[in-house]
Amino acid sequence: MPTFIVFLGPPGVGKGTQARILAERTGLPHISSGDLFREHLKNQTELGQIAQGYVNRGELVPDEVTIAMIRERLRQPDCQAGAILDGFPRTISQAQALDAMLTEFNAQVNLVPYLSAPESVLLERLSGRWTCRAQGHIYHEKNNPPKRPGICDFDGSELYQREDDKSETVLRRIRVYLEQTAPLIEHYRQRSLLVEIDGAQDIEQVTQTFLLALSHLS
Repeated sequence: MPTFIVFLGPPGVGKGTQARILAERTGLPHISSGDLFREHLKNQTELGQIAQGYVNRGELVPDEVTIAMIRERLRQPDCQAGAILDGFPRTISQAQALDAMLTEFNAQVNLVPYLSAPESVLLERLSGRWTCRAQGHIYHEKNNPPKRPGICDFDGSELYQREDDKSETVLRRIRVYLEQTAPLIEHYRQRSLLVEIDGAQDIEQVTQTFLLALSHLS
């Protein structure tokens, strides 16, 4: 049976980092809904063009477009053994769509790690975060600084701070996320799929907690 893992957690808690580590250790593809969205926009795919129309009008991209992007990605051969989903679902309706989608593949959500951390920790992490322009590698001025200030270690591109990582917008992002996903957290808790993890721990401690939870599936 394929294994599908859904990562939940507020901005800055480290779910993207943990999803990438887990992907490396399990061989399952890491599917970030944000990366997928940007890829479709950049490549001007049919779905990307549809999404671009909503973006240009300043409107939210409808669930059906996001779901179609996820469905298309999960149909790729590298997802036959499962996948790690990061950033999707965000709402109950998206979770229900994911369940229906996985049923088509004779699969289901197997584990939902939920990372949490105090608001003060999230604010510190996000307001110090810098991203490389070329490939999106992420650095932190305190916890993970580049070797040369302002330059990506991997591709030499410029590092910049995203608008949504600036301190004045970080708090709103955290609170909006928690408001949107609170019902989703309870949804997966009731299905006994939720594993709550202290995201304020160091990276390796969090990873080991994930791997232990994953080992209980087999």
